[in-house]
Amino acid sequence: MGDTTNSANRPIQSKIFIRGKLVALTGLHIGGNSVGMAIGGADAVVVRNPLTNEPYVPGSSLRGKMRSLLERVRGQEGVNQNLEGGFSVGKNGALAGKDASTSLGKLFGVAAENAKEPTRLIVRDAPLTRSSSEALKKAPNTDMPMTEVKTEVWIDRITSQANPRQIERVPAGAEFRFELVLTLLQGDDKEHFLKLVFEGLRLVEADALGGKGTRGYGRVKFRVDELAERTVEDYRKGQDGKPFTGYSIPTEFDAASLELALT
Repeated sequence: MGDTTNSANRPIQSKIFIRGKLVALTGLHIGGNSVGMAIGGADAVVVRNPLTNEPYVPGSSLRGKMRSLLERVRGQEGVNQNLEGGFSVGKNGALAGKDASTSLGKLFGVAAENAKEPTRLIVRDAPLTRSSSEALKKAPNTDMPMTEVKTEVWIDRITSQANPRQIERVPAGAEFRFELVLTLLQGDDKEHFLKLVFEGLRLVEADALGGKGTRGYGRVKFRVDELAERTVEDYRKGQDGKPFTGYSIPTEFDAASLELALT
């Protein structure tokens, strides 16, 4: 894992940029603000850019999903049992992300009241690709601008009363441009943290992104197109980053794998 010195006292070594496409394989619902929706609109709407009215994937949603899934699979990693744990994923699972000595604590950061471990991973908001934006704007069969509306019926098990709800979704096939930024400190093991990031993406693919994943929503696929590094020296000289050759992008995140998932 590299140097165990308090991360807050170590200088930055470089930043690694992971860029590519996030493709919705099934309808995607990441909830937005329903205030101001017209009468007759969906009961649950998706989050949109207020300037363009285009749906997007908030970085907080992807980052939160990666973290929660990694906490669940790494819950037995050595943690400080004196910390206050959560209840949703079990104590060890929650502690794996709160203890600054663990891999997850170092990757995602730890709150100041625990150890003041700064985050290493930034997850940007993911806008639609230009081609997807144009395709959705021209799509003749969308129910709302650039989205579909799926009607679901919840049935009361006692009274058998049907309660229909309309859920707005970004249609399957929509593509988003994602970017992850991994900050490496002096002494960090680059490969260790990159493996952890790709493990998180792998887990999201096997689970679901956004709401209502158990009902078929939110199956996604990642295609990583670029892995680049920009060192502190590059920033000082005003130079661009260079392709990062110290780690190979896993083949499951290449273009061929995405094409296979879409067939």
